[in-house]
Amino acid sequence: MDATTDKDPLVQEQIYSALCDLGEAEPEEILHCCDEYLRQHDKLAYPHRVIILKAMETVVRNNISLLDKSTAKEVIREWQQAASSVLVAVGHRFINKVMEEVLTKFQPGILPHYFVLQTFANLSVSNGE
Repeated sequence: MDATTDKDPLVQEQIYSALCDLGEAEPEEILHCCDEYLRQHDKLAYPHRVIILKAMETVVRNNISLLDKSTAKEVIREWQQAASSVLVAVGHRFINKVMEEVLTKFQPGILPHYFVLQTFANLSVSNGE
């Protein structure tokens, strides 16, 4: 997974494809490995973090019926937290675009998802200067 930091888009695409292929054979194992890698590399640049998150999303989507409930719950929480963090980081430079996207998740009469609220709050705190 260290190769995700390669600047060549073809290498990045190959890493994404390899993670997805491995995820087809052993979805829980690859999700666990991706999760551990992201935890151990919390300073990983966001474009590279996104490659791993996209692969995790694809593995989950393609194998949801095969996943153990506890694995799915843990992965979804970690994936949502990481995605929220990516939005907050991007919001440092492109706050208007990120806010526009987050605000689309607020629907009249529907309680927003926890991570939508958390992202909104973290955006406010990080850009409240």
